Amino acid sequence: MSVWLPTAPCVSPECATHSGPLTGPLTGIARLLVGIPLVLAGVLLTPLVSLLRGSLRDRLTRLWAGAVVRSFGLRVRVVGEPAPPRGSGFLVVSNHISWLDIPLIAAVFPGRNLAKSEIRGWPVLGAMATQGGTVFVERERLRALPGTVRTLAAAMREGSRVIVFPEGCTWCGQDHGRFTTAVFQAALDAHADVRPVRLTYRGPGGEPSGAPAFIGNDSLGVSLWRVVTAGGLTAEITVLPVIPAGRHTDRRALSAAAQTAVASESAKRPASSVHQRVSSIPAAESSVRTPS
Repeated sequence: MSVWLPTAPCVSPECATHSGPLTGPLTGIARLLVGIPLVLAGVLLTPLVSLLRGSLRDRLTRLWAGAVVRSFGLRVRVVGEPAPPRGSGFLVVSNHISWLDIPLIAAVFPGRNLAKSEIRGWPVLGAMATQGGTVFVERERLRALPGTVRTLAAAMREGSRVIVFPEGCTWCGQDHGRFTTAVFQAALDAHADVRPVRLTYRGPGGEPSGAPAFIGNDSLGVSLWRVVTAGGLTAEITVLPVIPAGRHTDRRALSAAAQTAVASESAKRPASSVHQRVSSIPAAESSVRTPS
């Protein structure tokens, strides 16, 4: 098995567990009726939004992405430092748990995503990814990798944020995969900063929840239903300190530094124990109430 095609030991339903309350089917349906049209609206409006100037485009993307996460019943919690000023390209790297990861990161760091080529064929999400400037990689073709690295480096030199999940596949959130190193070569080539972020999905008591995990043989429909019927979920994004350009000159060392930051033990602590600047946004369920 190629290291560019990693596999996670996580399986569903063993890993995709949620210790909090469950909502009724009516609440789940109501959330889908809000969330899916909101995603579709993003697909339709992406070509228009892409024509706007950078700061306005970023603001609208952040508002839309945060609304998407909330519409499926999650609160959004941002912990950590603000984003660097626009105009300086940098690499955002994160652990990977769910399809929710993409809008969650976009709510803080709108940018260009690196994604496997299969996503291009997904209904709705594939069209959105393509129109949003996603860079697709054919992971089965290792010879295509240098070209992908050049594309990512060029984007960062032009001032773009590039978002990558270096684990290469989704994990349940209780453990992490090893970061691949190729994408870090792009940051080195562009002399760009690396911004690690850590994603954690928490239950009502602050404990990590596996409900949003998209793992094993899950279909998108099964995963969607598990998310919208889980009560008290919080999507937490912790913005970790920047790894400045030039601190590491070897992609393996840079990858290891980012992986260590993301996999820090603080990820296992309840959200209330993280002593950093925090902003919290209520979930869609606070404005859409249906009987359970």
